[in-house]
Amino acid sequence: MKQKIGFLGFGSMAQAMAAGWRRSGTAGEGELLACAKHWDKLCVCAEGSGVRPCRTPEDVVRLSDVIVVAVKPHLVEEVLEPLRPLLAEKAVVSVAAGWLCERFEALLPGVHHISIMPNTPVRICQGVILMEDRHTLTEAQAAQVRALLEALGLAETVEGRLMGIGGAISGCGPAFASMFLEALGDAGVKHGLPRAAAYRLAAQMMAGTGRLQLETGEHPGAMKDAVCSPAGTTILGVATLERGGMRAAVIDAIDATQSRK
Repeated sequence: MKQKIGFLGFGSMAQAMAAGWRRSGTAGEGELLACAKHWDKLCVCAEGSGVRPCRTPEDVVRLSDVIVVAVKPHLVEEVLEPLRPLLAEKAVVSVAAGWLCERFEALLPGVHHISIMPNTPVRICQGVILMEDRHTLTEAQAAQVRALLEALGLAETVEGRLMGIGGAISGCGPAFASMFLEALGDAGVKHGLPRAAAYRLAAQMMAGTGRLQLETGEHPGAMKDAVCSPAGTTILGVATLERGGMRAAVIDAIDATQSRK
């Protein structure tokens, strides 16, 4: 059965999720609703997206079955507290960073909720969505929400204490991967490839390699070794990356994201 999905806040991540649900056919015309602080901006963002703009959070909650909390973390309490009576029979799905089950229980006792962390590729239904293992959804709601999230990509259940590191890999990772993609493109251009072609080759290589690992479960080291012939060109490149400290740089980047805690 089709469910109406309402967004409280309609920033970049909410727009990406809405686009993914439209692309997957999960939500049709009029089945996505949203409200935001600035009405004119909301109308511009919603135009042509199949999302129905609403004037108030109350309107979104009344008209929706699943509520996606997509406001900035510091606004969660201000936005949700007045809505508490209306949320009683709804499934509340939060993408607000730092708001996990225990914190929501203090704010919204008796409300059915789950905290998630999606990444930007949900826009094309190739995302990663972390789901906190603790939640207060009913069994039916949990199945409903998982089905919605699986339409956007890989939905992975994670302990609350690991949401931060999981989010760093899946949420910050697209920026790091994009830097690698851009660097490969620059190298291709340096050696004569047209830039658009270099980016296509690099992007498809990254997408295909990721899909290969997901489908086979093979260790990344074994996948690397399979491409490295003795005295071949690939092992020369691998050795250069090792001398440049690629592994250490990647680990340091993730460490840096965790140092903000």
